[in-house]
Amino acid sequence: MKVILIHNEDKPSQYAGRELKTYQEVRLQNTENLRKIVVDAAAAILQEEGPEAVTVRKVSQKMGCSTKIIYSLFVNKEGLAQQLYLEGCKLLAQRFEEVSPSSDPLQHLLDLGEAFWQFGQDHTSYYKLMFGGAFAEFKPDAESMQGTMTAISRLLILISTAQQQGQISDEEETGTIVSAIWASLHGVIHLYMSGFLGDVDAAHTVYRQTMVLLSQSLFAVSK
Repeated sequence: MKVILIHNEDKPSQYAGRELKTYQEVRLQNTENLRKIVVDAAAAILQEEGPEAVTVRKVSQKMGCSTKIIYSLFVNKEGLAQQLYLEGCKLLAQRFEEVSPSSDPLQHLLDLGEAFWQFGQDHTSYYKLMFGGAFAEFKPDAESMQGTMTAISRLLILISTAQQQGQISDEEETGTIVSAIWASLHGVIHLYMSGFLGDVDAAHTVYRQTMVLLSQSLFAVSK
């Protein structure tokens, strides 16, 4: 029987075509994965028990790790709050993206307003963290504010397009108009959460009426 020897150089390498990572790249990837897991744990506490329950100690207990690990990843509670804020921005952006486009810009604005209300109802704890001052020590930084602008980009685009088409006055900057809408809707939601507008149905009625009056006043220039 003839034995055929195959030299190593004739064998296809099991690593052929595989991108090998450096130690630093692997370490960075593992750190980012761990950060995501910690944020997920904090988000679970946020949704289940509310913003006041989110503490570094409680997150570490849920993770089964020491608080030192959490601090090494986020520095402090505010660093963790920022990541939760950005997660909330993603949820808000997703809610706006689910709104079907409309050929009627006024109706589209009403639909976006309704999506914001539903975000506040479905993700109350995120809303309180992001816009309700639930973390007194946390103040949104530049990255957080950019996350907010990205989340409401549909609203910015709608107002800007309507201005360009002469449907909304262009005497005010787009950002100023969006801020006015934003502030008015926040006001209604905050009054409701503080118990001033009765039950959810009564508050929702006030919210919708506010949205209608805002929309009609904005588009009155095209009438």
